[in-house]
Amino acid sequence: MIIKNLRYTRENLGLKQKDLTTLFNVTYSTISGWETGKDTIPLKQLIKYANKYNFSLDYLFGLTSTNKSYLPLEIDLEVISKNLITIRKKNKKTQEQIAKVLNTSSGGYAHYENSRYLIPTNFIYNLALYYKNFSIDKILGRKEKVYK
Repeated sequence: MIIKNLRYTRENLGLKQKDLTTLFNVTYSTISGWETGKDTIPLKQLIKYANKYNFSLDYLFGLTSTNKSYLPLEIDLEVISKNLITIRKKNKKTQEQIAKVLNTSSGGYAHYENSRYLIPTNFIYNLALYYKNFSIDKILGRKEKVYK
């Protein structure tokens, strides 16, 4: 799965792929794999990048064409769980229906709604494509920066 704006944002920051190897503690080929879509960047790593360089996750995924400014995100499985349940119920879906969309088991999906595991990058992206008015930033609990 390709994160549409990962390479674009890196290049606009004037960074080389090798510059990100230290941030992520991975090899150059791993960064290359993420940018080409050969490999999927783990959500924790993508959040680290978004926090450091002030990018919206929705923008990095290519869900929006403009970058909103958010406060740094600390992963909170309870918040993510609550938000996943809320959007599923708002859309009148069952866990089984969502699991089918994600091509996983309902028991596997239940782990994300029960705060056991962080939802994987490809699952959160597929949910964004499935639901209307879905913000990955908001589902993960990111707060917008307020300028005074």
